[in-house]
This record gives sequence, structure tokens and C-alpha cells, in this order.
Amino acid sequence: MSVTPLATVTPPASTLVQQAPASPVLEVRGLDKSFKKRHVLNALDWSVPSGRVIGLLGRNGAGKTTLLRCLLGLSPIDGGDIMLFGEPMLEPGGERMHRIGFVPQTFDLFPWMKVRAYLDFTAAFYVRWNHDLVERLLANWELDVKQKIGELSQGQRQKLAIVRAIAPDPDLLVLDEPVASLDPQARRAFMGELLTLMRAPGKTVIFSTHITADLERADADIALLRDGRIQFMRPLAELRERLKRVVFTRTEGWTQAPTVAGSLKSHVQGEQAVLLVEDPLMDSLHALADRENATMNVETPTLEDLFVELA
Repeated sequence: MSVTPLATVTPPASTLVQQAPASPVLEVRGLDKSFKKRHVLNALDWSVPSGRVIGLLGRNGAGKTTLLRCLLGLSPIDGGDIMLFGEPMLEPGGERMHRIGFVPQTFDLFPWMKVRAYLDFTAAFYVRWNHDLVERLLANWELDVKQKIGELSQGQRQKLAIVRAIAPDPDLLVLDEPVASLDPQARRAFMGELLTLMRAPGKTVIFSTHITADLERADADIALLRDGRIQFMRPLAELRERLKRVVFTRTEGWTQAPTVAGSLKSHVQGEQAVLLVEDPLMDSLHALADRENATMNVETPTLEDLFVELA
């Protein structure tokens, strides 16, 4: 198997994302974070524009949760700068926190409080609170407002955490594996609510998940975290258009995959040589297939395929 460094994948920054506003929602420069001498985030740079859903992908242990907590000031950083809404993010607090909703991967929601009491208590801390939305979601998601939080199932607690995060009508919604405990029907309902709410101008979502179908449904921009850095960020439609899976097949098999311009990753599997190619040159590929006495098939990979290949 051969892997081309992702630095060669990345075109100029102007082509990676849609045109960003003068002041991005989030601007990260040189972010470093270590745990017990293990470097998790390494000189990470990232600029997040407003008005988009950003899917943060990376393997388990890549540092997604650490990154999200650092961005919100919930975990101290070892170096670098974070600008949130144009101001330095040194610690959580201040007026800007009224503009942020956060659903952590694990959460502790006052198990002795009843659902209604918890939401009323939380609402008092926010300038904006959409009571009508809360009532609709409580009904649609069948959350009993008289039940104690500690008596809720894990999926119900996760629904409550989502309600609490989106009720303040946030300009930035940060979600760390928010639907992991939801059944498929509840997950689809949540994604529908999320997309409806966040299509308003200036709303931004950063969404860490392993469920790639949800990101495809959201038509998200995909940001890949690998080796402690954001390797690239591109609209999903662009990834589908530019990245292709090319399969060469011949009966005698392959000792190694052929060299192809734009190849990002390749491997040999029996009679097949499988390559992930950016902006494939079809005439050159057909000529290569003829020279190698091979058949060729060009496929558009799914987001899950791309994640497996690139992460």
C-alpha cells in the first residue's frame, strides 16, 4: 500500500472552502495540545466560515474531542491562538457564550433535577431562548418534563442535551458525536431539525461524527483531522466531483499498483489495483489500462469510502 502525503492533496486555501467572510466565526493558528508528552494537536491551523455545516472527521484518538474543547475554552492549550467571533478565546464566559451551543460527547445533566426544572434553570442564563421550539421538541421527542434526568435513558438524556444546546438560537453550534445514542428514526428527526434551524443566515455548525450518512444528508463541508492537523476542508460536492476510485483488473494480478498522476492512495488486492485519484486524467488512465492489458473501472466513492481511505 502506498499513501501520498495529504499536503499534496491540498490545493490553495482559496479553493478549499467557499469564500469566507471578512471575519470568520473561528480562526485557529498554531494550536498545540499534549497529554503526558503525547502530542494530540500539532501546530493546527483552521479557519471556519459562517453559514456552513462543517463535518469534522478523524479516526478514534485523532483528537476531535480535544480540538472541540480547546476551541470553546473548555480545555487549556499549550500554544497557539484561537479567535472566536473575532475575539481571543482564553476561557469560557462573556457575552459570546450566549451565541454558542455545545453538545459534548459525554455530559452530566444534574440527575436529581426534573426535565422542566432543568430547562427553566438553563434558560435564565441566556439572552435568547426559543420556548416554542423547546416545547415542540419535547413533544416530538417524547421527553417527559416531570421525569428526573437521572431516570432518563442514555438516548433521552442525549435528546435533552440537544434541546438545551439549540434552544438559545446559537450562531455557532458545536456537536461532539451528538447522535451516537439515538436510534435511526430519532437521528433522522434530529438532523431535520438541525438543518432547518441552522439554514438561517450566519448560522454555523461544527459536527463531529462517525455517521457519514448524516454529513451527506447535511451536504456538509468535510474537515479531516489527521496527525494533529486539519489536513483539508472541502465541500462534500467538491470531494465527490474531484476524487475518484480507479480500479485496474487483470488476471495475472499486480506486484504493486501502477503510478498514476494525482494518486492519493493505492493498494493491491488480488487481481485488482485500487487507487484513489484526484482529478483523474481519463485519456492517460485508458492508455495505462491498454499498456498493462487491464480493464478499468472508475467509481465515485462515498464519503465513508473517502474517510476509510484518507483518515
